[in-house]
Amino acid sequence: MPDDPFPGLAGLDRLRAVMARLRDPEAGCPWDIEQDFASIAPYTIEEAYEVADAIERAAWDELEGELGDLLLQVVYHAQMGEEAGLFNFDSVAQKIADKMVDRHPHVFGEESREKSAEQQTRDWEAVKAAERAAKARGGVLDDVALALPALMRAVKLQKRAARVGFDWPHAGEVLDKIAEEAAELAEARERLSQAEIAEEFGDLLFVMANLARHLRVDPEEALRGANAKFTRRFRAIEAALEAKGKRPEDSDLTEMDALWEAAKRAERAG
Repeated sequence: MPDDPFPGLAGLDRLRAVMARLRDPEAGCPWDIEQDFASIAPYTIEEAYEVADAIERAAWDELEGELGDLLLQVVYHAQMGEEAGLFNFDSVAQKIADKMVDRHPHVFGEESREKSAEQQTRDWEAVKAAERAAKARGGVLDDVALALPALMRAVKLQKRAARVGFDWPHAGEVLDKIAEEAAELAEARERLSQAEIAEEFGDLLFVMANLARHLRVDPEEALRGANAKFTRRFRAIEAALEAKGKRPEDSDLTEMDALWEAAKRAERAG
């Protein structure tokens, strides 16, 4: 292992010094020097999901490292911003600190702390709406980030539209719309092109996201839970087949479906 290049530095100061060296045009890493905001953005998104995954799995021994990976992304963008004369790490930190103070008058100001989390959420949204108006963004949907995962962005778009009254009043009406979109998709399978089928499928997913919002369900979290449940039960199928000296490809749907139902019963009993 090489000698410590930054003796005396620790924590965030050390990390920032490491990043500055990696980006140094003369002495840095060629790969790091070539990167820009756009090329690093996918890594930023990926690292955020790695943090969420560690939390979902309660992998506390991994979370520290995953948070470090995510922090590196912030430092990376801040370093590039400083090189371009746009901003630096300190200005980034200052901006978010100021925002948190402004958006929490019940903590840092004179407002009462005696309000529910739901009321605080409404207040937060009102402050954000005022900030958007101050930025002269005329459209209700204008600053919903394009790079968000599609399901998350769908919910955010619907929340924005709902704030100006463009929304179904009750979840039952959303369920009716789901039935309508599902019927259109079933019909599309028989007569439409693949592109048109994809469009109908997208419409159905969009309405499903709207139902999640009406039911106060986080669709990303719900789908992660469904993924985990599917994985758990399919592994139970594999284990049951292995006990018979078989693999899934040696089985058939009837046998695997019976094992799936057995896994479901075992989960409910346990």
